[in-house]
Amino acid sequence: MRAVVMESYGEPEVLAVGDVREPELRHGHRRIEVSLAGVNFADLHVRDNSYLAGVPLPYIPGNEVVGRIADTGERVAALTAGGGYAEVAQARRLTTMPIPDDIDDATALALTLQGQSAWHLLHTVLRLQPGETVIIPAAAGGVGSLAVQLAKRVDARVVALAGTESKRALARDLGADVTVDSTSTTLADDLKDAVDGAADAALEMTGGATLRATMDALRPFGRMVVYGGVSGVETPVSTRDLMATGKAVQGFWLPLLYGQRNALKGAAEDLFAAIRSSEIRIPKVDVYPLAEVARAHEDLAARRTVGKTALDPSL
Repeated sequence: MRAVVMESYGEPEVLAVGDVREPELRHGHRRIEVSLAGVNFADLHVRDNSYLAGVPLPYIPGNEVVGRIADTGERVAALTAGGGYAEVAQARRLTTMPIPDDIDDATALALTLQGQSAWHLLHTVLRLQPGETVIIPAAAGGVGSLAVQLAKRVDARVVALAGTESKRALARDLGADVTVDSTSTTLADDLKDAVDGAADAALEMTGGATLRATMDALRPFGRMVVYGGVSGVETPVSTRDLMATGKAVQGFWLPLLYGQRNALKGAAEDLFAAIRSSEIRIPKVDVYPLAEVARAHEDLAARRTVGKTALDPSL
């Protein structure tokens, strides 16, 4: 089969496209003929060996796909333990979800890793309530653009962060009440102004000064969930500050839910329902040929993409 293989860690150039032997199907897994493979920030961390979980080399990256079950032809979306950047992948039955006929492949892909992340960040972890103010970073990105809409779906007030005016305009178009320039040199003050005194909840995926500015914008007993660290800056949180303010910080990693029988399928059903009701919509999905995987990684890292980024293994 044709696939992307990493023989070493490093820059995007380590991603080599070639013909490799298809791995033997593991017990309890489904064999999937891939039509689209998702590209995510986690893949960038895997590539440079900074991911939460290490991977053995050589390695085929990619943690989400859409395609068809090889022996039945059923259309599915799946979360994988690597192996997604290929013509054929495999996924556990618990992380494989049927795609309804009225949902196209690109939409289903956007709702898989990133849709599941946005849904569980807001509902499982933050338990966002109507009328609450929530800060959402990277609001034009794959997770952020969905989180903005899902937060508005529960009648929350959304303060969205984005680094360019065009991305902030997209966030407002998706329903954000206020937008803030995430590259501002006065971010902490800008956020405090935007939340009208204090936010109830916040998502955080950058670290460093952005994490601290977001923490400062929370009200006493406000809560924040950390699901990334794209700045690469390890950011300690003072227990003294937590006690003095009553603020809560919780981590999130989607694979923690992979063994829970109904967590993924229940969220998928709700996300599909939100698409049908037009409560959420998917910004344009950027699809790259598999042969241009290095460019896809470069564009994602440089924040040149909007919404979902995908690879087409047939190209």
